[in-house]
Amino acid sequence: MNYSFNSSHKVAEFLLQIKAVSLRPEDPYKWASGWNSPIYCDNRKTLSYPRIRTFIRQEIVKTIDENFGRPDLIAGVATGGIAQGALVAQEFGLPLIYVRPSAKAHGTQSQIEGVCESGQSVILIEDLVSTGKSSLAAVDALRDAGCIVKGMVAVFSYGFDIARKNFLDHKCPLVTITDYESILSKAIETNFIQESDLESLNEWRTNPAEWNPQIAK
Repeated sequence: MNYSFNSSHKVAEFLLQIKAVSLRPEDPYKWASGWNSPIYCDNRKTLSYPRIRTFIRQEIVKTIDENFGRPDLIAGVATGGIAQGALVAQEFGLPLIYVRPSAKAHGTQSQIEGVCESGQSVILIEDLVSTGKSSLAAVDALRDAGCIVKGMVAVFSYGFDIARKNFLDHKCPLVTITDYESILSKAIETNFIQESDLESLNEWRTNPAEWNPQIAK
């Protein structure tokens, strides 16, 4: 994943500052999947802070320029990627579409909202990648529509091995503007967590399905 070390840490600092990312290794969250998790991420909070929102938009635009070049379309992955996608599309002066998790059950029964044509190149925008399953469903929908998916840019990814495998299997490059390592580094620097928490936090990322905060101690 190609990004500037400094900008990655700046994004991490912003996410921690506004509690878009929260770390609780001693009192973990419970994900819908049933996993215990010492981290919770809600990057939609960045939209409420104009300075942070602008910085993230600029970093995504720069990341697209450096890694993929200008596409024909920007696609937001519903729901978290739609607003970020709109900001990025506006910056480029490009059309915006967005992709639902599945086709809606009424009306036109569309999964892709907006106008796209076969043969157009597209970059997907996502706010968060965990296993990559829902993000890659959007990739499949666009490819089924005949679009050329150049890649995906996300604000943050947990960096799970399963996500790396899923994106490789789909031949879809993923680039993030910050990552788990940057979050942990900045969290220690700013005293959100202690050095003693690192082992448990790293163990969770290695095997999130089996991680237990009591065992990890």
